[in-house]
Amino acid sequence: MVIIDDCKLTLAIARDIMEDAGYDVETAESGIAANSFIYQTPPPALILIDVVMPMLNGDRKVKLLKDRDSSSNIPVVLMSSKSAEELQALKESSGADGFVPKPLNRDELLDEVRRLI
Repeated sequence: MVIIDDCKLTLAIARDIMEDAGYDVETAESGIAANSFIYQTPPPALILIDVVMPMLNGDRKVKLLKDRDSSSNIPVVLMSSKSAEELQALKESSGADGFVPKPLNRDELLDEVRRLI
């Protein structure tokens, strides 16, 4: 699993939740920095990505991932402090497979991840 967020605190929280649940986790502070983890063999089981980031927003990164054959089948979950309605709209427009609100809730995050992998 790859977690992408420009906030180090959120990265640490998400990583701790997922590792405590038994998942192998790589983290990156940008979509570009995550490429080395995303385009590896085998690809990650899931990508958890923040929506609002400098240079390349998470929803734009999702569109790029879904347009590329080598990453189009990787489940992607958006995370943001935006409203549920905004997150749903971003999920639909970007092609993401799910979303979770921030601040992260352990049970909500794990439920969404387990639904997809």
